[in-house]
Amino acid sequence: MEALFLHSSSPCPPSSLIFSSSRRIPVTRNLDASRIVKGRCGRPNSTSKSIAASVRESSRLARDDLLGLIADQERGIRTIGDESKRAQIVRAIDALGDEGKDTVTTGPSLSGTWRMLWTTEKEQLFIIRNARLFGTLAGDVLQVIDVEGRSLNNVITFPPSGVFFVRSGIQIASPQRVNFRFTSAVLRGSGWELPLPPFGQGWFESIYLDDMIRVAKDIRGDYLVVDRAPYSWKE
Repeated sequence: MEALFLHSSSPCPPSSLIFSSSRRIPVTRNLDASRIVKGRCGRPNSTSKSIAASVRESSRLARDDLLGLIADQERGIRTIGDESKRAQIVRAIDALGDEGKDTVTTGPSLSGTWRMLWTTEKEQLFIIRNARLFGTLAGDVLQVIDVEGRSLNNVITFPPSGVFFVRSGIQIASPQRVNFRFTSAVLRGSGWELPLPPFGQGWFESIYLDDMIRVAKDIRGDYLVVDRAPYSWKE
């Protein structure tokens, strides 16, 4: 190996020669690193750093545009029946999806407690909108994902102590797609619990994910925008 270093005219350090002669190892890319162009010796040069900064800024602007559009939409309640507003939001989602294109969003960073900011899913919006008819108000609506444990909980809270949640098993299907199958459902109050029969299966694709938010599309064509909750939900 020393002879290789001594007779090589490459300006790169020996470690680069060692790695260049070994088998290629696939790299999982995150959003910030997915489009960085390497300079000589496989290290980011000034141009690649500039490109990376531009990508991050482009993603931030697209994210802020989406968050601004949904800020006053009451998690999607006010978007119902407003086709113009919905079209604006969907265009912003598509733009953010372009930023997340070719990135892996089904890795460990998918795990966590995600809090709904906006959705087109009719069932969830119906519950949020009509919870007052049952003498309560809907609190946080959550997706709790454990990639390693292959589990997903869809959760609607009813403060101070009520909760409805659906348990699911998940399978990673592609770099951005997760398949799920409902396994059980529970409606729980203070001192009581009502098991409900589970039903359904499907998939969702997280088309954009960063350290703040995640944007998903599902099998029914619904959209979901969530942020990372400041707490971890447990059953």
